[in-house]
Amino acid sequence: MRVFVTGASGWIGSALVPELIGAGHQVVGLARSDASAAALVKAGAEAAPGSLDDLDLLRETAAASDGVIHLAFKHELAFSGGFQDAADADRSAVEAFGESLAGSGRPFLIASGLVGLAPGRFSTEEDGRTPDEASANLPGGPRTRMGTAHVTLALADRGIRTSVVRLPPTVHGDGDNGFMAALIGIARDKGFAGYVGDGTQRWPATHRDDAARLFRLALEGAPAGSVLHASAEDGVPLRSVAEVIGRRLDVPVRSVPAEEAAEHFTWLSGFIGLDSPASSTLTRELLDWNPTGPGLIEDLDKGHYFRSGGGE
Repeated sequence: MRVFVTGASGWIGSALVPELIGAGHQVVGLARSDASAAALVKAGAEAAPGSLDDLDLLRETAAASDGVIHLAFKHELAFSGGFQDAADADRSAVEAFGESLAGSGRPFLIASGLVGLAPGRFSTEEDGRTPDEASANLPGGPRTRMGTAHVTLALADRGIRTSVVRLPPTVHGDGDNGFMAALIGIARDKGFAGYVGDGTQRWPATHRDDAARLFRLALEGAPAGSVLHASAEDGVPLRSVAEVIGRRLDVPVRSVPAEEAAEHFTWLSGFIGLDSPASSTLTRELLDWNPTGPGLIEDLDKGHYFRSGGGE
């Protein structure tokens, strides 16, 4: 297939591109900068210079492709207070792809999330499939990324082979600058590795190579309207994460009271206290997805997360 990938030079995209090429697919990646375009070409892909705001480019490139994988999201804008603007841009991109792919039967995959899907219990691929469920669990309801996932699933009725791949809060690996790197930075700054309350909150996790493989398998074979969970581990206790960080940084490990979490964890506070374990049983059965990468604790203990800042 000729596959158009947004976010192709990002954290997951940079693993997905070689995964797709290695399986015999051609890749066209959306590139926001010359550096991103050069990285894509070096990896063996074509570059389509532009951004998520270039809706005509998205439509034209999708129309000339055999499938689309949409990974890009304006994270920097979202985390700097512009979440709604980022979510709106994401929705507009999905709608543009829908216009181009309608009636084609071609695959269209998007990345979504697992945190907050079914607080306090194991979520499955059957959870959160309706807008009402999104409104119940996540502030903003249909205007969140989950709302955009529902829009995507509905495109199956327009003759598009849609799939929503829900990603864990931590898709980990060497080079990750996401939640785990942020927790390590906070521990360095505060002088101790913290967790909220008793630290029994659980986060699903997966290595980025396993996440990339799931996107490729879904592109090739997931039926229309599929919801997939990229959780290699159902739920890693956050106290266990703090204990590895404490050991690696040689700092104490300590509970942070819930009422102090916002001050201690800053922007992470809205996530760090959530218990969001997630099953991937249905996904594994549907696509024969068998994660082979290291688990989160093992990956943290390899040491690559602590190379900078004098952690080792």
